Amino acid sequence: MSVLPDPGASRAVLVGTSRFEYLEPLPAVANNLRALADLLCSPLSLQLPAQHVTVVEDPAAAHTVVGAVRQAATGASDTLIVYFAGHGLVDAQDQLVLALPHTEFGRIETGLPYDWVRQVLLLDSRAERHVVILDCCYSGLALGRMSAGTGLADQAAVEGSFLLAAAAETRTALAPVGETYTAFTGALLEALRRGIPGGPALVDLGVLYRHLRVSMEARGHPVPQARDRNSGAQVALGRNHADLPAAPVAAAAGADAGERPWPDPRAIRTVTGFFTALAQVRVVSGLTHQAVSERSAGRMAAGTVGALLNRSTLPTTWRTTAVYLSACGVPDEQITQWQTAWQQLRAQNLPAQTESREVTDDGGPGKARAWQRPLSALRRRRDH
Repeated sequence: MSVLPDPGASRAVLVGTSRFEYLEPLPAVANNLRALADLLCSPLSLQLPAQHVTVVEDPAAAHTVVGAVRQAATGASDTLIVYFAGHGLVDAQDQLVLALPHTEFGRIETGLPYDWVRQVLLLDSRAERHVVILDCCYSGLALGRMSAGTGLADQAAVEGSFLLAAAAETRTALAPVGETYTAFTGALLEALRRGIPGGPALVDLGVLYRHLRVSMEARGHPVPQARDRNSGAQVALGRNHADLPAAPVAAAAGADAGERPWPDPRAIRTVTGFFTALAQVRVVSGLTHQAVSERSAGRMAAGTVGALLNRSTLPTTWRTTAVYLSACGVPDEQITQWQTAWQQLRAQNLPAQTESREVTDDGGPGKARAWQRPLSALRRRRDH
């Protein structure tokens, strides 16, 4: 089953080299980095906190990249994303070498062996899942053309990960002069921004890979490669924005509500992830803040909906969150799972939470009250 990573427990390191002393420049790479960083932090993708996305542009030395990956690897417990764009070299042992600003063709010691990055992921990472995206071009060819090697995905594979790599074909330009992005990254950005018509609710890596293969082949571009280790293909990079609900859930909870692609509360590990998923519930429901309020039978003002979704600390009681989830149409079974996630996070963050105050039903601060009424009773009262 596809799953969106918890943004609070995930990290991304985006590395790109666009300016070179000895190799052809790749100006589109700088645009790749900015656009991908913005996307990963936005509602169109994972909504990662800005401090969880590290951009390493034109690194002066190999240790700069390795250090950034190692720091992110020790900080991520859910998903770690590592992206590289720039020239790629192949050494005498047919191993991948990532080009840096001072890299010279034929002098591999001036580049970054990809295996160094791979070892960090294997030995130092706490993350359960790794996503590696390589948009590498071969420096011996003309501007924007890729390496002729065929083993890129095999070389870069890491256990417990998904490797997505641009194909290495000399016949097709991948960084056309004058284009904003390289062809591979441009297609990836387009798929996540616009969605995949007719695709599933979540754009997981397996779906994204198949879409890129079809779309890039249709454009006459090289076909991407991929390697899946331990179900890494199920990691989603965002919701399918071409498939979001066009209509809200029915007034009475039914099959439609249960079949909607609700966020999975069992994947929540951090407070950030809790509120990110909570906001996604409203998006999936198709309801406005006012509509959520109306469906709560007066138990939740529209302002309270916004206040709840914009909190940075967990509510000290469960009631307001339960009302919100039920009003959005989330099935009772899943609301129970949400409550379990809230309880676990409360236990982990109890010292910090003692200083916060609950949001009351009218949107103002007040004393915490226990949520004791059964969810089925709430739903009956709401529907009447």
